[in-house]
Parts: sequence; structure tokens; C-alpha cells
Amino acid sequence: MTEENKNLAELAKEYDASQIQVLEGLEAVRMRPGMYIGSTSKEGLHHLVWEIVDNSIDEALAGFATHIEVFIEKDNSITVVDDGRGIPVDIQEKTGRPAVETVFTVLHAGGKFGGGGYKVSGGLHGVGSSVVNALSTQLDVSVYRDGKIHYQEYRRGHVVDDLKVIGETDRHGTTVHFTPDGEIFTETTVFDFDKLAKRIQELAFLNRGLRISITDKREGIEQEQHYHYEGGISSYVQFINENKDVIFDTPIYTDGEMDGISVEVAMQYTTGYHETVMSFANNIHTHEGGTHEQGFRTALTRVINDYARQNKILKEKMTI
Repeated sequence: MTEENKNLAELAKEYDASQIQVLEGLEAVRMRPGMYIGSTSKEGLHHLVWEIVDNSIDEALAGFATHIEVFIEKDNSITVVDDGRGIPVDIQEKTGRPAVETVFTVLHAGGKFGGGGYKVSGGLHGVGSSVVNALSTQLDVSVYRDGKIHYQEYRRGHVVDDLKVIGETDRHGTTVHFTPDGEIFTETTVFDFDKLAKRIQELAFLNRGLRISITDKREGIEQEQHYHYEGGISSYVQFINENKDVIFDTPIYTDGEMDGISVEVAMQYTTGYHETVMSFANNIHTHEGGTHEQGFRTALTRVINDYARQNKILKEKMTI
């Protein structure tokens, strides 16, 4: 037997049950963060913000939140504030722990799996909050609900203390504050204001009437931006075309709903030769298109062909 074969035989004998690892709780997230947020680079760092913001946006989509605030704190941590219903604080039957604790410490726990909490949602569908918690040195959540302020703190995904009532309030909503873990995000833990502001503005366009802001409290670079568009995606189209020569001033807008699925379309023609088509599903940019975008193109082509034939612009068998 060759030396190589001997080594393989020894390795085969050593491979037993003791080498099978069982990761509990959020350990898997910390061991393989890229599986959950794509990477641990600058993109992954900013993805943490979107997971928390997406929860607030879901409250807006459900008709409960109207105002979302994002803060980059002086120590480069993030705070997200919304005026939604507030994460439930009563005991979750399966875990025997408060629902808010379950949301932040258990993967695949949330109100977006058909339980009736939300009709539509974006984000990672039940892993976002817990993943952010696992990848933060510290995270705390304050829930303003039923006249009380409920507070709980976590460290790298672990509960520091039980959920407590720390005061009374006449407001409702949720405030989440977290500090990304430098042991995970080794490339950078510094947030890019412009990068965050660009996406926040996009969310304001996509959610008509929603007020959303971002404030940078870091010393020497303090700034803030507030976004609110009653025109929704029509305002978005006008924003995209603001430096272009448009054929008509007001974008064409239509919306509709069927089988519980709502659709909005806004479009405007310019004198240019290049098209810009942006499609979204539940606020998530579908860069590669999809059936929703293909359906729009097909319907638009059919309508233009029908109009052209009816008005004798095209002969009966011709198509555009």
C-alpha cells in the first residue's frame, strides 16, 4: 500500500460521528454569513440596513406605517424608527418566548409565511431580523405598543435580558438599533450615506405617500435627506427623465388588481433612442426582469398594434 493510500485509510477511520457538527440558534449565520446576506463586504454591511428597513416598509405596505426614519449614529451604528403597529410582544406559542424575541433570535420566524400578518413583503422573509442580530455586536429593540414601551437587548444574537416594560407611551411603532460586528465585516464597518440615501429615495418613490428620511449624525459629516412623493412611481419616472427631452410632460400611469395582486405602471416617452425599464416586485428591484415585465411589454405591444390598425396606421396583418 502506498503512503498516500495509507493516509486515506487513516482519514477514513477518523471520520466518525464526532466530526459531525450541529449548529444551534444563530451560530450558522455567524459561521457562514455570506449565505444569508450575500457577502461580508461593503454590500453585505449595507444589506443589514435593508433587512431592518424592509420590515418597516412591510408595515407601510400593510397600511399601518406612514413614516420611517433611518439614522447613522455618531459611533457608526444604525437606528431605524417606524410608526407601524409595533412587533407583537405577547408569548409566541411554539417557542414560549415573547414574539419580538422570537423574531430576533430564531431563523424563519416572522409574520410573512401566510399567517395573516402581511399580504406582501420584501426582504429575506423571516430571517432578516435574526440575521442582523447575529451579525451585530449589539442590537436593541424598543416596541411602542398598547400604551407601553417594551425593550430588549441582544449581544451577537444572544439575549442579554428578558423583555421589559420601561415606560409608557402614546405612540406606536418599532425602533431597532444595531452595531455591525467588526469580526464579521472585516473589510469595513463604515456606512456610506449616499449609498443608503439612494435606496431610501427609491423606496419613497415605490411607496406612494410614505415619508422616509435618513440622517447622518457622524461628527464633521452631519447631513440629512427627507423623501416624500405623492406621485409614487410617476414621480420616479419624472425624476429619471428630468434631464431628457420628453415628448409629453405628465407620465402615463395606470394600476389594477386581480386575484390579490396589485400592479402599477408609469411610463413616459423621450426623444432618445435608448429605453430605461425598471421593474420591481414587492419593492425589490428585479434587474433581470421576469414575467411581470414580459407581461407589460406584451400588453403594450398589443395595445399599440390594435390602435395602429384601428386608425389605419398599419395594414391589417402588419405588426410593430
